Amino acid sequence: MPSSRPQQNDQKRFIGQRILKSDIINLELHCRAHTAPFCKSSNTAQNMVIAHEADNKTIPNYMKYVLGGTAGMLGSCIVQPLDLVKTRMQIAGASGQKEFSSSFDCIAKVFKSEGLLAFYNGLSAGLLRQATYTTARMGVYQMEIEAYRKRFDKAPTVLASMAMGILAGACGAMVGNPAEVALIRMMSDNRLPPEQRRNYKNVGDAVVRIVREEGIFTLWRGCLPTVARAMVVNMVQLASYSQFKAAFKQYLDEGLPLHIVASMFSGLLTTIASMPLDMAKTRIQNMKVVDGKAEYKGAVDVILKVIQNEGFFALWKGFTPYLARIGPHTVFAFVFLEQLNKAYYKYVLGSESSGPGL
Repeated sequence: MPSSRPQQNDQKRFIGQRILKSDIINLELHCRAHTAPFCKSSNTAQNMVIAHEADNKTIPNYMKYVLGGTAGMLGSCIVQPLDLVKTRMQIAGASGQKEFSSSFDCIAKVFKSEGLLAFYNGLSAGLLRQATYTTARMGVYQMEIEAYRKRFDKAPTVLASMAMGILAGACGAMVGNPAEVALIRMMSDNRLPPEQRRNYKNVGDAVVRIVREEGIFTLWRGCLPTVARAMVVNMVQLASYSQFKAAFKQYLDEGLPLHIVASMFSGLLTTIASMPLDMAKTRIQNMKVVDGKAEYKGAVDVILKVIQNEGFFALWKGFTPYLARIGPHTVFAFVFLEQLNKAYYKYVLGSESSGPGL
């Protein structure tokens, strides 16, 4: 099957590396012991050992976090407008009125009433979210992948990838929840009446005011659905991306077209699986507490009220912009990460190898 080919190639590479290193060491010992014509100097073997060790250098663990977060932030700058449309669509039904007939209607109304730059409301919070959530999840996932390969000398199986994605997503969500709360509020603020707007100046102002006015634990409001969503997203996204990529390799050569196709299929599955939890997370993080009474009791309460008041398929409200966001973000984030890894190997470690990849 196509999915087993990458695992076989990884296993052959590891075995080949061990054989190559042992052969080089044996050659060096032979050259030192004998002055054969083809062994002019042991420097040749030493140079081969040095070159081999250079190719086997790995990126330090702390740089895995830095590169992962940077890739996520670059991708977020591109897809921020779609994230805003998705958030507006999900919040729209909470007031009991139907504000937008479709995602395109939402785009048109935001542009007409608020202007082009309004699509980047909350960008600073979005970048902070990537700097926390994506830094943590991509860093943890890369460390898990490397540890698995060192232990088993092969690429992770589907089930192993799913388990590692779940753990990485949970870690990232816990770290990134404060930025998530600030992001949701900043993107939805302009749709409120002027007297109800929070008018955060930037993500720093949002975090400080939330702590001062509502308490520090408000930064982790909606943490359970956020963690649950992140676990589902990373389990489906990280595991399915590599499987779709392997499946389509028989039709497409390695490159951007293959990455786009694989990521869009992965994004479709991720969107379908995670949107109800994403809806619950968004509603809880945006809700106001009046006289000590919260609008929702929890994620299950949100889902039940949405189904009762807006219909079952309202759980996937904002599906189009969410799909259009998560697909390209997957492409950009992974492409940027692969290029940053390649640059680090080349310019910092002095190796032409780009590493084993994700």
